[in-house]
This record gives sequence, structure tokens and C-alpha cells, in this order.
Amino acid sequence: MQKRQSAGDRLPATISLTALVDDKKSDRQFRRLVRNLLTVARRLQAARDYFGRRINVTGPQYDLLMTVAQFQGATGVSVGSVAQAMHVSSSFVTAETGKLSDVGLLKKQANPFDRRGALIKLTPLGRAKILGLFAEVRAVNDLFFGLLTAESFAALCAGTDALVGGSREAMQYIARMEEMPDSL
Repeated sequence: MQKRQSAGDRLPATISLTALVDDKKSDRQFRRLVRNLLTVARRLQAARDYFGRRINVTGPQYDLLMTVAQFQGATGVSVGSVAQAMHVSSSFVTAETGKLSDVGLLKKQANPFDRRGALIKLTPLGRAKILGLFAEVRAVNDLFFGLLTAESFAALCAGTDALVGGSREAMQYIARMEEMPDSL
């Protein structure tokens, strides 16, 4: 049986926002949330990597193909729009697009509205490979998200949108701190 920690044994709270600590000023629920988010992130990546392997691409390349499929419309989607949707750099999208073009899954063409940029679109082979996965993708997604109600799904969507913004600010803070000389 685990002995209860005394106040002197407890670590300080890892968050100071009053909305995220309980009435005892404990961050226990917040820490549980972080552990759960990390678990979900690892499992989402594992599923993405699995789908990628099914069509002989990497997990991030699978994600790129699905994002292009979602946004390409009739004419294609810009590299910048894909990068923004995926929360990655345009250089990452450009590099991976080149690799996926080389294996015949994506095609890149000049943007008729902006000659400086390119539009990317699934090739017929790329579309066939993505469509061939849909039964499995649907089965995994239904299992992964099946315990959510309409209300909890809406709250989760709103919450993750907020976390994307907050995480961007946190990453900028970390980048600034890493530029400073060590103070520890």
C-alpha cells in the first residue's frame, strides 16, 4: 500500500492558472490530462503510421496525402494551405510533396493565380490508394472516437483548437529560452 505524501513531500504545482487547479491548489487533474494527451498523441501517431505502411509511405506522408485529399478541390491546393492545415512548415510540405510526386501519388503544377507558388493534387494512383484505406480508417476512427457524444466531441474540438494556439505560444517561449545562455 502506498503511503500518502505529506505536504513537504509534494512537488509544487506545475501550473498556476486558477481554472486548471482544484480547490486544494493541486495540479493532479492537470497532470493526468497531460499524460492522457500524450497517450492519445502516441496512439494517433501509431494509427497514422499504420495507415502509411498500408500504402507504402511514412505516417507523415499519409497525413499529407489525406490533407491534400481534403482540401484539393478541382484545381489543387497550395503548399502554404497544406502547411497551415497540418501545422508544419512549407519546406516540409515541399520536400514530402517531391517524394510523393516521385512515386506517383501527388502531382504538382503551377498555380494559375500566383505563379510564385504551386498547387498540389492527388494523382489517380494516390486517390485510389487513399480510397482503398477508407474502410480501415473508418473502423479505427469509430473505435478511437466512439466513446464521445456529440457534446463531448464539440467540446473536444473547441478545446484542441485552443490548445493548438496555446501550444504555439509555448513553443515560441521555449525557442526564446533556448536562445538564452543556461541559467540553471
